Amino acid sequence: MEPPPAAEPPPAAARQVETDDQIALLSKPRNKGGNSDLASAGFNIINSIIGSGIIGLPYSMKDAGFPLGILLLFVVALITDYSIILLIKGGNLSSTKTYQELVKKTYGLVGYLILSVLQFLYPFIAMISYNIITGDTLTKVFQRIPGVGVDNVLTDRHFIILLTTIIFTLPISLYRDIAKLGKVSLLSLVLTVVILVVVMVRAVTFSPQVPKSENAWIFAKPNAVQAVGVMSFGDIFENYCRDDNLATFGRFCYGVTVILTFPLECFVTREVIANVFFHGNLSTVLHIIVTVVIIAVATGVSLMYDCLGIVLELNGVLSATPLVFIIPSACYLRLSKERWNHPDNLISCLILVLGVLVMAVGFVMTVLHPQECSHGKEMFYCSPSNASLHNSTLPP
Repeated sequence: MEPPPAAEPPPAAARQVETDDQIALLSKPRNKGGNSDLASAGFNIINSIIGSGIIGLPYSMKDAGFPLGILLLFVVALITDYSIILLIKGGNLSSTKTYQELVKKTYGLVGYLILSVLQFLYPFIAMISYNIITGDTLTKVFQRIPGVGVDNVLTDRHFIILLTTIIFTLPISLYRDIAKLGKVSLLSLVLTVVILVVVMVRAVTFSPQVPKSENAWIFAKPNAVQAVGVMSFGDIFENYCRDDNLATFGRFCYGVTVILTFPLECFVTREVIANVFFHGNLSTVLHIIVTVVIIAVATGVSLMYDCLGIVLELNGVLSATPLVFIIPSACYLRLSKERWNHPDNLISCLILVLGVLVMAVGFVMTVLHPQECSHGKEMFYCSPSNASLHNSTLPP
């Protein structure tokens, strides 16, 4: 087996939006069947990296403090960039071509199983988060339809989650070839751009009516450790008023984007199960059964629990942090034949220790000081007197 070429990865800035998802994608087992053109592969990769995460960075900024949050964003991007370099170097040293092969050759079956559990948990919990966002977001969209009151079934988050799962996410997730999701990912990326425009417009037209937050520009906050783990997405549209028409349009685009990103995460979880239990091959019947079971469990959890912040924090510190910080460094350190004071070894040790600290402290902080779950609450500044501003459009 030929070792992979020691190619330089893309610049860190290209991955700074959704760094954890890229590690999950890089660690995804290879699809043994199907063909993918460059465009489809590109759309899927970009959608997996960015997805809906680009508008959720405010959640991590809120946890860390804005100045420190910006700094941590670049630090996490650089660490991710270096972790990918370590994976490439580890592949060269061990003559392996995938994350799974590298870990299995370095730490045996136990290491491989631990990696597989993490690879499964990260996208699986992301699927739960996507369902929570779908339920929170689309119910507010349907409330704006004339004749749809608060007692209408379309305003019930449980019904909306079940409806979107049965009609959209389950059928799309049943594709065996990820290349077929290329057009879906392209649509998701287009909607992400639309969402960004909506948020930027509202930043100009709505911000004057929102009272200044206390210590809004404080450099650091106690929850900075959780922010390192998250650096993901939060439901930013919870901050807008329900009678805001432009925000309602943004919510609709957001909900569709999340629905279209869901199948990529399902694909990863299914491939992990196929590799661990079925030697990488699923018959048509098993493919359907595994997909339905995964989605059914994820949907069931999202129906019972709806606090997005805690879900994101736990997923960040328990799943993403080991995949990004700990495992690549641990593999390289075990394979490296350089002296202990070689720069690669020293940096790997630093990243490994940092990853362990983020994982341990982040978990303790999340359990002892969980973020308030304000699901479904209308913001205090959304008063009838501001209705004209909520429904305003671009300034002349």
